[in-house]
Amino acid sequence: MQPIVQISLDLTRIDEALETAALAVRAGVDWLEAGTPLILAEGLHGVRALRAAFPEHPIVADLKTMDGGYLEAEMMAKAGATQVVVMAQAHTETIQCVVRAGADLGIEVMGDNLGFPDMVQGARLLEDLGCDYVVHHVGYDERRGIAAAGERMPSPLDQLGEVVEAVSIPVQAVGGLSLEQAIQCPQYGAPLVVLGAPLTIDADAFKTADGDLEASLRMICDAVHAQDVKGRSAS
Repeated sequence: MQPIVQISLDLTRIDEALETAALAVRAGVDWLEAGTPLILAEGLHGVRALRAAFPEHPIVADLKTMDGGYLEAEMMAKAGATQVVVMAQAHTETIQCVVRAGADLGIEVMGDNLGFPDMVQGARLLEDLGCDYVVHHVGYDERRGIAAAGERMPSPLDQLGEVVEAVSIPVQAVGGLSLEQAIQCPQYGAPLVVLGAPLTIDADAFKTADGDLEASLRMICDAVHAQDVKGRSAS
């Protein structure tokens, strides 16, 4: 699988999400994510707006489903999502319901191991239950809380290699990565590179980051797309 760049639109207004998505697409981003803040603020309207504006692009609906798996996946699919996210912490029946909805509706399921007691075991569980991708995720609050206590902030890179080795489905690393670390993800065997806070979204205000974002995204996309998984140059 060739590396894919996904932008997490962790914004709270549809107009800003569409504007940011447009410059991301111009820069070469492959997948658009309706981030959790956007879905909370705008609901299905945000997903529908992205689908209307970008009819050819995959759209990830990051609802972080914990219950009502089939219904939530169905709602997101009908709004235009091509991938939905379910949590490893959910009941196994919920994960299976989302997977079943994915099969019925022709969408893919991304399983997120955020908060799972054993992150590697959580990744295996998600694959065993039929998810198409693993999102290896160190959470926003966890990172900031630990850093505020004066301790080293955890990174998804800490166990990324173990997660990749544990599963046969594609892996995405999420949670406080620097620009350089995000670009390096394919070298760990994780082909899905996601860009969100703080790289493209202000992590405190949940607004588009200042600066020449389009130029930064173009540089990132070029660097990621030039790789193959585990660092081999793309032919």
